Amino acid sequence: MNSDEIRRSFLDFFSGRGHGIVKSSSLMPDAPNLLFTNAGMNQFVPIFLGEKNITFPRAADSQKCIRAGGKHNDLDDVGFDTYHHTFFEMLGNWSFGDYFKREAIEMAWELLTKVWHFPTERLYATVYSPGPGDPASFDGEAHATWEKIFSDENIDPKVHIVSGAKADNFWMMGDTGPCGPCTEIHMDLTPDGSGGNLVNGGTPRCIELWNLVFIQFNATADGKFTALENKHVDTGMGLERVAGIFATTGKFSDFSRLPSNYDSDLFSDIFCAIERMGKKKYSGTVPPSRSAMSERERVDFWFRAIADHARTLTFAVSDGIFPSNEGRGYVLRRILRRAVMFGKLMQLPNGFFAELSATVAEKMCGVFPELEEQKSSVEAVLRSEEMAFARTLDNGVLIFDDICKKSRSGIRGDDAFLLYDTYGFPLDLTQLMAADRGIPVDVDGFEANMERQRSMARAAQKKSTVEISDRSLPPTEFVGYSIDAIENVTAQLINVAEDGDSLLLIFDRTPFYAECGGQVADRGTAHIGGVTFHITDVQKDKNGCHVHRAKKTTATAKIGQSALLTVNKNIRRNTARNHSATHILQFALRKVLGNHVKQAGSYVDDKRLRFDFNALSAPTDSEIERIENLVREKILNCEESSICEVPMGAIPDGCLANFGEKYGEIVRVVALGDFSKELCGGCHVKNTAEIACFRIVSSSAIASGIRRMEALTGEAAFDLFRSNCAIVDKQCRDFSCQPCDVVGRVEQLLVRCRELEKFARAARQTELKSIAADIAASGMRSEDGLVHVEKNVQSLDGEDLRTLALNVLNAIGEGTVILSARLGEKITVAVCCSKAAISFGHHAGNIVKKIAAAHGGSGGGRPEFAMGGYCA
Repeated sequence: MNSDEIRRSFLDFFSGRGHGIVKSSSLMPDAPNLLFTNAGMNQFVPIFLGEKNITFPRAADSQKCIRAGGKHNDLDDVGFDTYHHTFFEMLGNWSFGDYFKREAIEMAWELLTKVWHFPTERLYATVYSPGPGDPASFDGEAHATWEKIFSDENIDPKVHIVSGAKADNFWMMGDTGPCGPCTEIHMDLTPDGSGGNLVNGGTPRCIELWNLVFIQFNATADGKFTALENKHVDTGMGLERVAGIFATTGKFSDFSRLPSNYDSDLFSDIFCAIERMGKKKYSGTVPPSRSAMSERERVDFWFRAIADHARTLTFAVSDGIFPSNEGRGYVLRRILRRAVMFGKLMQLPNGFFAELSATVAEKMCGVFPELEEQKSSVEAVLRSEEMAFARTLDNGVLIFDDICKKSRSGIRGDDAFLLYDTYGFPLDLTQLMAADRGIPVDVDGFEANMERQRSMARAAQKKSTVEISDRSLPPTEFVGYSIDAIENVTAQLINVAEDGDSLLLIFDRTPFYAECGGQVADRGTAHIGGVTFHITDVQKDKNGCHVHRAKKTTATAKIGQSALLTVNKNIRRNTARNHSATHILQFALRKVLGNHVKQAGSYVDDKRLRFDFNALSAPTDSEIERIENLVREKILNCEESSICEVPMGAIPDGCLANFGEKYGEIVRVVALGDFSKELCGGCHVKNTAEIACFRIVSSSAIASGIRRMEALTGEAAFDLFRSNCAIVDKQCRDFSCQPCDVVGRVEQLLVRCRELEKFARAARQTELKSIAADIAASGMRSEDGLVHVEKNVQSLDGEDLRTLALNVLNAIGEGTVILSARLGEKITVAVCCSKAAISFGHHAGNIVKKIAAAHGGSGGGRPEFAMGGYCA
């Protein structure tokens, strides 16, 4: 069976047993604590946590995953062995309060042995048996199920069931939360089938196939494990491992070869592409030690690492995760540069890595159509990254060589950080190059430098929040989406606190939008007990309460009082204009620049909008004009907006979602006409005509691969147009011309100015040469045949004084020239020495230094010319 057949067979098997087949989620995780989606269960975490209702009791999928960086990091092992990857597909099935241990184990056994025909005598199961201090008790149910299965197959359960403690057989989502025991299915791949004692031994000869997790407890902060009301099943099996076993063993007919995931069809096309581009072949050798690889083993290691990394970058970029210098983007950049470095060592041509992405897309697009949709964008991103690294790689290697020569005992942390920060060398790349020379790298010193950099970044963006609600308070009811219903809204004050010179107020309901999703908070007033409080900010706390910040007055507000809340309608209207305009802008950017464009951040207030997005290069003036015109076209078309709430699983096709955001079970879809659909909780216009006008005022780079556009709408845009028109009107009056002629008149004026400047410079040069001749005539010839000139001249700036000194030297031939000039309160000194003067020991830099120092100044320079100065 090849990989496509295995995947299809897996999904068909569970579909036939009542499982809904779920689409793989994006590699951009919903959870803020994850760098990447790293397991099939990620998208189901809200169900396990009880934050989301169950819409189906059983599910199965093939989830694309990346494990690189963070808690689950396989990057350091990739290429050195045959079964670790940074990107892989996880085949999984889930039960949400439906079936449990017995059914899960029996279905897994049935698929492996009855459908795929894995040899039963080579399969082993691990079950949970707690060690000292481990939670919960022995998993008797799983053990009894396995005991029956093995006995029915005439296999000794005492040999094929292996007990494991918490480290191997107890799964936890985190320090707290849902958790439970797990049972793993391992396969003996030794030639003679005698490898049962190798279970959990970290060898490819006996490898874990499938992990079945039984979520039945909740871990609390006080270290207790309480039983969950609903028990769940979460299983995961690596597609690459199963495909590798089928390929290596020839469908279980030959166990003589070392098992390798890289033998499967998932990698063979990539290996062929690498072989076509280079001069080396893949032979599948594996090094016994990382520190002592033969040339053949090193080449095969490079093959595996490059192939794995090409898959990772292709899938990540197609999901809108771009290489950068921060967070998950930095992890991707490390992986890409690692692959490019290995390609350079293999003498692969420039641009090889981008070409490999096309091979990956061609192989996988039948299952993941986004690879074909984003194919050209992915290639462009990778080519740009590869070229950027190539420009710094050679310089970095030279710096690395210098560092190694200066310190043969090892590379200091400061130097490793310099290579990373200035030349883009990931730490592991520096470690690999250092290992080749047999010298260590000070990792602790490098990490200390990294932490200093992170601390500076955190300090720059630190924001304090104040919590005044608790779980006893209900979430605030927001009633302010309609601009017609944001004035004189009655509410009740349910909590109040002081924070410096501010009051923090919580009401049971509010028309005030709390800052979220890039949109700033509303401002306005709260009338409480005859006193008007001015609301300056609103934040939503973790309990869903809107915390209104008001300027403190001499009056007080008490819990239980009635309030009349009014949002500043003009501010809200302008903010809504800008927010809707960001949606139209994103549509236009994707239309003009390509569908690879994805939002990387935004900011919307009543004055302007800011939109950050990934980009390979700066948009041209022509592209910006097309983007602006497209936005204006949608505004002038008077497109209606429509807003609805739907279950997260039922969002319409083509709806854009920012996968960095955490969405609930019910999401809000904002549609503008039939051209834009986005998940958004912000405030918007009813019709695009309300935006009135639109003007892009800046386009700039804010980080590697990230651009920012800022724009104005409505009143702010009209004010800008008015200001620009006033400038043009004045120019028309000054030039006595029509507006269409202003540009031509200004260009004529600039040409004339440049001609006059050129004429003035020439006249000045002639004047300085005349002055130089007079000064040269006053020079004194010494016994050594040199002419020495020293003179104080009229007020000259530094550039003219320099020119004059050189002209004097040309006039006298061989000798020294010392000129000084007073300009304001400063005296500048210029000294020139000819070649003959220098041979006699004269040094312009030393002469200037001596003169300036005598008057409390400073200066210096080269032997032939120097300048300095001091206060008069």
